[in-house]
Amino acid sequence: MLAVVAVAAPSALAVPEGKAVAVQSLAGGAKRITYKIGPFDVTPGQNRIGYELITQRPQVDGYITRIKPNLTYLDGRVPGVDVIHLHHAVWVNTSRVGATGNAAGFPVELFFAAGEEKTRMLLPKGYGYPLKKTDRLVLNHMIHNLTPVPTQVYMTYQVDFVPKGSQAARGMRPVRPIWMDVRKGDLYPVFNVRKGSGGNGRFTYPDEAKKPYRGGPRRNRWVVDRPGVLVATAGHLHPGGLYTDLKVRRGRKTARLFRSRAKYFEPAGAVSWDVAMTATRPDWRVKLRKGDVLSVNATYDTTRGAWWESMGIMVAFMANDGPGDNPFKTKVDGPGVVTHGHLPENDNHGGGPSSLPDPRRLPDGPENPGFVDLVNFRYQLGDLSLADPVRNPPVIRPGQALTFRDAGDDANGIYHSITSCRAPCNRATGIAYPIADGDVQFESGTLGSANPPATGSLQWTTPSNLASGTYTYFCRIHPFMRGAFRVKQ
Repeated sequence: MLAVVAVAAPSALAVPEGKAVAVQSLAGGAKRITYKIGPFDVTPGQNRIGYELITQRPQVDGYITRIKPNLTYLDGRVPGVDVIHLHHAVWVNTSRVGATGNAAGFPVELFFAAGEEKTRMLLPKGYGYPLKKTDRLVLNHMIHNLTPVPTQVYMTYQVDFVPKGSQAARGMRPVRPIWMDVRKGDLYPVFNVRKGSGGNGRFTYPDEAKKPYRGGPRRNRWVVDRPGVLVATAGHLHPGGLYTDLKVRRGRKTARLFRSRAKYFEPAGAVSWDVAMTATRPDWRVKLRKGDVLSVNATYDTTRGAWWESMGIMVAFMANDGPGDNPFKTKVDGPGVVTHGHLPENDNHGGGPSSLPDPRRLPDGPENPGFVDLVNFRYQLGDLSLADPVRNPPVIRPGQALTFRDAGDDANGIYHSITSCRAPCNRATGIAYPIADGDVQFESGTLGSANPPATGSLQWTTPSNLASGTYTYFCRIHPFMRGAFRVKQ
């Protein structure tokens, strides 16, 4: 998620707002400015990490106090999340080094991020992220096309900007971003959550993971480098996520500073992107000392399904001075504020009737074919969208295995997965269906020869210890893809 590259500084622009598409005046000389970055050409089935120089930004020194992100088609419509998905967008200041260390090996500062939950950043009054007109900004993005249909989109963001020297800038306290990530430093900082793992139907990473860092440094921690005051934070999770926790340890004492909860508008519960995270309230202030240890963890529900390639991130903002509470004397972990309500792009929940057959009722397909090729968004044997006889589940015997191989799509940069789902797994596709809820769990990872998010492998073999039965699966990257195979004596 956090890969970045060095880029040249953008040239100065005559318009102070810098290619703004809308400008609204606020009190004291501040401005609410809307920008759109792109357009981006989204290829069929796209699911890759990309980079874009941000020239659409304020062209004078000042402070950012609010950011609201979105993704739109060229005509301004917001795509449905079941069609075009914003896996992530990270705003990177390549002119500064991040407080919590390098991002995937690059000495840069990550100052804002959004995923499909589209969390909005709002700093309390009197605080702002300082931005210089000479700062070099890059957008690290991963725009995911869940369909075989190409399109074009803009990444939009609306900022409240306070120009330096304006009345609104008087007494402004600068803040720096404190990027807390349970997999901090990874090029693609994800972890897997298995169905049924953890305790009481919940799994917390890294606390309940087995050797999450393989004996290395605990990447979810940061030692405070100088005294300061935390003024705001919010979390980032994937579907299935319940909350992220930000904690501080001082000596032998530990205090929770904030729990950013996922509020699901999804009727089916914690299984889709129809969600908003809570952020701290405007009066939240926490004083930290040099040497304090901040940590973050992420908790997922494990009763409904597995959550492959999950994330747990909290971005906090810290001022060098100002009033604040001692978290070991005052309870600071109060209720948060949801940053937005239900978004209409999440209206297609899925799970209704479809034309796909029940694979359990289909005749046997070819016996022990050895390979199932993936070409043109189809599992070439056992794909439920195909016609007889190739859609009939191929058959293997107990103790045998079936190998899936990408036989053509990866040449076009199209990645796939084989992810178990509960039979018959044939309902209509939407943001809440299908999910990785197979009674028997198996997962190929993201097949592809490129760098993350792909695993680097173009094939995957099923477990050889499967009991007799019909097994159904789908592609996490393109959920309309469904298939089945059969184990039979």
